[in-house]
Amino acid sequence: MEGVLHQVMSGIASGSIYASIALALVMIYQATHHINFAQGEMATFSTYIALTLIHYGIPYWAAFFITIAVAFLAGMTIERVLMRPFMNAPVLSLVGVFVGLLLIINACSGWFFDYTIKQFPTPFGNNPMLGGYMSAHELGATAVTLIVLLAVYLFFRHTKLGLGMRAAALNPVSARLVGINVGGMLMLGWGLAAAIGAVAGMMIAPVVFLDPNMMGGILLYAFAGALLGGIDSPLGAVLGGFAVGIIENLGGAYLVGTELKLSLALIIIVAVLVVKPSGLMGRTVQSRV
Repeated sequence: MEGVLHQVMSGIASGSIYASIALALVMIYQATHHINFAQGEMATFSTYIALTLIHYGIPYWAAFFITIAVAFLAGMTIERVLMRPFMNAPVLSLVGVFVGLLLIINACSGWFFDYTIKQFPTPFGNNPMLGGYMSAHELGATAVTLIVLLAVYLFFRHTKLGLGMRAAALNPVSARLVGINVGGMLMLGWGLAAAIGAVAGMMIAPVVFLDPNMMGGILLYAFAGALLGGIDSPLGAVLGGFAVGIIENLGGAYLVGTELKLSLALIIIVAVLVVKPSGLMGRTVQSRV
């Protein structure tokens, strides 16, 4: 029983990271109805920026917030310069753009920062906490992620700008009719998604170490969480991310082993698409043709 509790607590810690990336994926999907395959690479590049700032002597938390600001601006720039011209392009063309963006950012991470594995510092330490069930970093990373998720929730629910972004994502035509700048809202959504991804990258890097391919498996878990909760439901994506984290740890420890844990994400993706494609909290949209 003690081992199960330890795996559940570790699953909650890793699930908080998956929840962040899943939320970023859903934010892009709600606005464009496409999955940003480069979300993980964007987070990795942002984490390299944070490490560079720390190496230049900038305190951790100052580097943390500077990186979030840089990621936010970079996300808006990518949407405005690269994605906006393809707004009305065929689906397959957009998929090619996302895959190309993934490859470009991955190559730039290796080019600018090299391909060697680097250790990323943690401000929380690694002492055992909560009776040894979680490390100090796991507990701190979970707390930071939950604060970010709460801030995003309050932003979308209780600010005029957040309500405008939701309206632009749900019905762009009607939003334009009432004076909402839909293009600006989309650009802001990309910036927020990039900033959330940067937080996730900085929180997971001390655990998995930093290299250009750091977020590959994590993005797959996050995608599984987004599908499980509902690809068009921010709350569902967050809950799905936590669920996938717990399933990954329990399944890896007691079912398939640590070497095959990634296969659990693929099983979840296939199962959701076959049984309930809209996810547990997603909306089933019916249209007359």
